[in-house]
Amino acid sequence: MACPLCRKEFTLSSNGVDDLPRNVFVTNLLEIKQLTSVESKTSGCEACSDSGEEATEVKVATVYCVECQQKLCQACKEEHKKFRITSRHKIVELGSESLSLKLPFSTCEKHVDKYLEIFCFDCKLAICMICHINTHNKHKCSGVNEIAGVFQEQMASDVMGKMTDGVSQCREILAKIEKEKNDFTEQIAKAEMEISEKAEQLKRMIDVHKAKLVEELSSMKQKRMKWVESLREKIERQLLSMESYKKYVNEVRQKGTACNIERSASGLHDRADELLNFDDDIKRTLHHLGHADVMFTSSDFVVDDVNKTLGQLRQGADYAC
Repeated sequence: MACPLCRKEFTLSSNGVDDLPRNVFVTNLLEIKQLTSVESKTSGCEACSDSGEEATEVKVATVYCVECQQKLCQACKEEHKKFRITSRHKIVELGSESLSLKLPFSTCEKHVDKYLEIFCFDCKLAICMICHINTHNKHKCSGVNEIAGVFQEQMASDVMGKMTDGVSQCREILAKIEKEKNDFTEQIAKAEMEISEKAEQLKRMIDVHKAKLVEELSSMKQKRMKWVESLREKIERQLLSMESYKKYVNEVRQKGTACNIERSASGLHDRADELLNFDDDIKRTLHHLGHADVMFTSSDFVVDDVNKTLGQLRQGADYAC
């Protein structure tokens, strides 16, 4: 996980967040926020509620005792000043913006009734007086107030010096990355548009060629069908004539008298020769018509290597994918 403030990563132990060090600064900020909020100005007096007496009227707290860490009403504030043990306690008004400057030092985690007043240089740790006596008496130590100015200067140097330069460098790198992303996105969009335009151009070329081939095919069909239809009609007329001839000849043979047969025989014979002579004419027409095969041969050039027809993508050596 990462710290929500400094973003330093850390690993939780089996005890979870309970093993994490307490952030005293954030704890104080939360306390100050509560004391300076609008609700704090209308909250009840904590000293009155701790007295055990039933109050006939809810008294609103107006001040805060830093040492007792209690919200007090005006009456309790006056009582607070009368007792010797509490007469010198720091009293601040609730909602005061300077409340953070008047709060005491944070308390020690080992000795909850003692403040962190000493800084150990060897351990780089703020400690209370008991901790100094017990375990840090041989270490180099100084009062927290005395060393605070040095640390403030160190923080200012870190923030205004190296950190400011680091922030500027990060922003420059981010700006460069953003520009690179935008440029690459534009190149992708441009390449996509060019591919689409080339594909549309090829589509138009194919459509034009298709229309030309279909028109040519339609012309071939129309011409061929005209010949076929003409020949079909001619053969159908010939077939009708021959069937009529057969029918008439059979009628004469079966129902005609000898005189009728004698008179018609010569003319019918000549008509038969005439009808049978159509075969040569039909053969000449069929020979002239011939046998037609219509086939379409596709281009293997486009099918086998469409990349050469449409185009290819290439990427510069400065890019890595």
